[in-house]
Amino acid sequence: DIGPQEMVPSRKNVVLVDGVILNGPTTDAKAGEKFVEDACRLIMEEVVLKATDINEKVCEWRPPEELKRLLDLELRDTGEPHHRLLERCRDVIRYSVKTNHPRFFNQLYAGLDYYSLVARFMTEALNPSVYTYEVSPVFLLVEEAVLKKMIEFIGWKEGDGIFNPGGSVSNMYAMNLARYKYCPGIKEKGLSGLPRLILFTSAECHYSMKKSASFLGIGTENVRFVETDGRGKMIPEELEKRVQEAKKEGAAPFLVCATSGTTVLGAFDPLDEIADVCERHGLWLHVDDLLKRCYSANASYLFQQDKFYDVSYDTGDKSIQCSRRPDAFKFWMAWKALGTLGLEERVNRALALSRYLVEEIKKREGFKLLLEPEYANICFWYIPPSLRQMEEGPEFWAKLHLVTHRCLVGEKPYKGRERGYQPSVCDSRLES
Repeated sequence: DIGPQEMVPSRKNVVLVDGVILNGPTTDAKAGEKFVEDACRLIMEEVVLKATDINEKVCEWRPPEELKRLLDLELRDTGEPHHRLLERCRDVIRYSVKTNHPRFFNQLYAGLDYYSLVARFMTEALNPSVYTYEVSPVFLLVEEAVLKKMIEFIGWKEGDGIFNPGGSVSNMYAMNLARYKYCPGIKEKGLSGLPRLILFTSAECHYSMKKSASFLGIGTENVRFVETDGRGKMIPEELEKRVQEAKKEGAAPFLVCATSGTTVLGAFDPLDEIADVCERHGLWLHVDDLLKRCYSANASYLFQQDKFYDVSYDTGDKSIQCSRRPDAFKFWMAWKALGTLGLEERVNRALALSRYLVEEIKKREGFKLLLEPEYANICFWYIPPSLRQMEEGPEFWAKLHLVTHRCLVGEKPYKGRERGYQPSVCDSRLES
């Protein structure tokens, strides 16, 4: 069995410099190809084909110290043979959470998409970096096509954008763009001499707003949270008050971050009314088209202007990253496979499922719907039997919160260990 550490010279006439073979050693290509073939078969059998099997466990749960021993995580001086590496791969699959499992429930997951999976296989194999057309021609055009279609759906005639690693980074981009629009000199001169900048966002906003303010040097104390109504929507009149308060303090309001679909309640802020407030005070409302001017560093070794093609396709200067992954390709592949109507059907199904869940919650004793949803987010309480006859009030809610806390920290795990059950996850039957 050939291990990956075993190297063979690529030519008969070996060239040596300081004892190092320059035209070798190289990894044994045949052995490497065989490992890829075996590993792909393992992934297909143990991940893809079992993804929808409800008889499989969601997770083969092990405590951290035990899992460290099972995985043999130590890195050694010498490499391991391929059969041992395949065992490692099998263990990684076995002890990982199967996020595609029908009974896996967590935010930010939506099951297995076969087309996006293939797209990820391809991009990992090709290993592109999306910053210039010459090194990533296909994926830059793919991203352009996806963004163009998304801008069209929003209803804009023009726009700009890039795919980011996630919502937190996107919010940071928006904050930095708004600041650049307010004071373009910050790009060269930095924070010195700037007034105290204030931004406004909903009290129900994503936690990344404070994180972004901290990272960008704005400061978390300069994030003003605007009161929301009973459905979790930002109140425009309260926004107006907060803006005026900031101005009286001598601070400089520069940004309002509205939200369409808040993290918990799924609330949609009243964008038209918020836009009116922003227009009155000259505030930036989280709509971004300044990527190039804000982030451009004009790295001459990458972004030469005298190339043999249209250099407007070199989009790397729009990003704070250099080596950016082609995430748009996954979305493009799924969109090509399903079509716009297929994607629409997925959204409609998610909303229909949310309405179904609401009706089922209303029928069941011990479940209390928090509010009628306007999106796919469903907020409800499970009321244990010991509290169901108790009148709602401070004592009731204090006890309910205590039960919920115990549930989350796993103080009283459900004893009837069903297959795939994780002790750290709360079960609705743990309180009597």
